[in-house]
Parts: sequence; C-alpha cells; structure tokens
Amino acid sequence: MKLTENISLAFGAIGNHLLRSILTISIIAIGIMALVGILTSIDAIKTSLSTSLSSMGSNSFEVRKWRVRRSDRKNKKVQKRITWDEASQFKNRFDYPATVTISARADNFATLKYKDEKSNPNVTALGIDENYLDVAGYEIDYGRNFSETDIIEGRQVVLIGQTIVDQLFDKSPTTAIDKAILVENTKCLIIGVLAGKGSGSAFDADNVALLPIQLVRKKYLDDRRSYSINVQVEDANELDIAGEEAIGLMRAIRKLDFGEANDFEIAKSDKLANTLIENIRYVTMAATLIGIITLFGAGVGLMNIMLVSVAERTREIGISKAIGASSAMVRRQFLIESILISVLGGLFGVFLGIIAGNAVSMLTGGPFLIPWVWIFGGITFCAFVGLLAGLYPAIKAAGLDPIESLRYE
Repeated sequence: MKLTENISLAFGAIGNHLLRSILTISIIAIGIMALVGILTSIDAIKTSLSTSLSSMGSNSFEVRKWRVRRSDRKNKKVQKRITWDEASQFKNRFDYPATVTISARADNFATLKYKDEKSNPNVTALGIDENYLDVAGYEIDYGRNFSETDIIEGRQVVLIGQTIVDQLFDKSPTTAIDKAILVENTKCLIIGVLAGKGSGSAFDADNVALLPIQLVRKKYLDDRRSYSINVQVEDANELDIAGEEAIGLMRAIRKLDFGEANDFEIAKSDKLANTLIENIRYVTMAATLIGIITLFGAGVGLMNIMLVSVAERTREIGISKAIGASSAMVRRQFLIESILISVLGGLFGVFLGIIAGNAVSMLTGGPFLIPWVWIFGGITFCAFVGLLAGLYPAIKAAGLDPIESLRYE
C-alpha cells in the first residue's frame, strides 16, 4: 500500500471519530502553542532589550589609554596616550562589521554662557566625529546633527544637552537653536539640542556640550591629551570577538612586539546586557522544559485515544487481515494515523503560538517574528511524540488474531 493511500485512510479514520480527534488535536495544539508562544515572546523580548540596550551603548567598547593604577605609576610605557594619527588609523583599518567613532574630552568642568546666563561649571565638553551620536545612544531632539563639513573644517558649532537648555534657555529647546554661546572662551552656534537621556549617580548624560572633533583639536587639545575610540557592534554577543580584533589591530598600530604587554585597554560596557541575556536564557530553558512536558502529557492522551481506537476497530482489523493485509501494513497504518493527529495538532499550535508570541512582541514594541527554528523543531517533535504515542497501539493492532478479531463485537 502506498504512503498516500495510508494517509488517505488515516484522514478517513480521523473523520469517522471527528470529536475525539478534535479533542486530541486540541490538547497537542495547546502544548505546542505554549512552547512556540513562549519562545517567540522571549525572542521578541530579547530583540527589544537588544535595541534598548544598544541605544544605551551596551553593545560597544572603548579603546583608550591605560588608566593609571598605583602599581603602574612608575611604568611610563603603560601611560602612553592614544594619538590622533593612531585613532584615525584604527578607524580606517578596523574591518570588523561595526561602527567606529573617535572622541576626545575638551573639558570636564566647562562653563557655558549665553548673554547674562551661565551654566554650572561642570559641563562635559567633548569633541566628536560623525558616528558618535549613534554609538553613544544620543538622538537629536531639535535642530540638526553635525554635517561632514562641520567635522572636517572644525566649524564653531555645538550640540547641547537638556540640562544646559534648562539652565540657559529656561527649558525651551526651540529658543536655543541658532543662538551663539560661549563654551569656555570659544564662541559657538547652537545647531542642535540632544534628546534627554537622564543622569546616573556619577554622570549626567544631559549635561554635555558636543563639538566637532577638529575644533576641539585646534582649540583645546595639546600633545598630552589622549583620544578615545569607541566601537559598536550590532549584537552584544559579538563584543568579545570584536574586542580581540581591536586588540590585534591596536597592537599592530602601536608596533608592540610579540609577548609585550598592551599599553592600552579595552573597556567593555556589556555587563548589563550579558546579565539580562543570561537570565533570559534560563527562562528559555524553563519554558522549553514546560512545553516538552506538556507535549509528552498530550502524547499520553494520544496513546490512550489510539488504544481505544484499536479496541473499537478490532473487527475492521480482522477484515483487513482476512483480505490480505499483513501485520506490518496494519502497524504502519496506525502509526501514520497517530503521527498525523500529532502533526495536525502541532500545525494548529504553531499558528496559535505565533499569534500569541507576536502579541507580546507588539506590546514590547518589537518586530513581527516568525520563529522558523521553533516551527520546524515543534513540528518535528510533534511527529516524534506521535510516533511514540502510536507505537504500542500499532503493535497491539498488528498482533491481533484475524479470526478472533472477526468474531469481536
């Protein structure tokens, strides 16, 4: 008997006991819906977290001058600064898929002035390039970002944070645009106001003045200043690989010999991301385990249904054997029927799971996800459960004596 005929007969058997088949399919569908739905939701939450943390700079690391520790104070080599030429070489030569930005601190305690108004003397003035806002997670609230010409020519323009707007422009960012202010002794035109990021215990991310890097080089920096290089990757899981690539390139740029210690350091900002992803991994494992247990429970129910089906169809089995059906054919027929019921339940459950999972994704602001791995994995697992659930009933049906089966009422 061909496989297509077996499948056709299996559909006929399902149709003859429609209510019981629907109940069994529904039990399996609920199990696979729980599995696919939860895992899709977790993927959506991961995507949302990754996007949020990326905007906070958690997908980035900094290549910087070695921070001097007590044990290093006598070692002048580890205090070697990163020059503009080294930073520029790194930016041009780093070929790992990532965004690279160069920045330099002009002043940690700058004062900004507008007419008679003056900011507190604790503004962080930074020189930045065209990639800095994306890597640092800043957005423009009003006005515009630096143009390429602003950066290259070192024009006297500035982007300011919300804290400075509050102090100098009475909390009115629209008023600040196109106003000339003094950043220490440098007159700059405000071309943009940064969207608020909030402040931490040690740093107010809104109390900043961002200047073109070439302007800062001309006005503020000397030969003792060091540049910082920030690298942002798309996925926090790639930080270690990108970090190793950065170390190798920086060693080559600084001409360090094999075995010689690094005279710079890599500062990663992925601790929060790794902690959250690690915790989500445990949730994923627990959800998978719960879904598998649910499916095995559905498999037990399916086995019971198949045993009932064998008992109800004993006479039918006897007739099939009497007209030439072998035990192997009967066994295969019941196995196909069991697998078919399980796979139909899996397909229905996958459909419901995708809907449930993406409902969570919409609530978290994530994209619409189609979890192909979980779809194929869930259907395959359903087929496996159907095979296990139908194995004993199929063996029992195949072992029935045809004469006794024909006399069965």
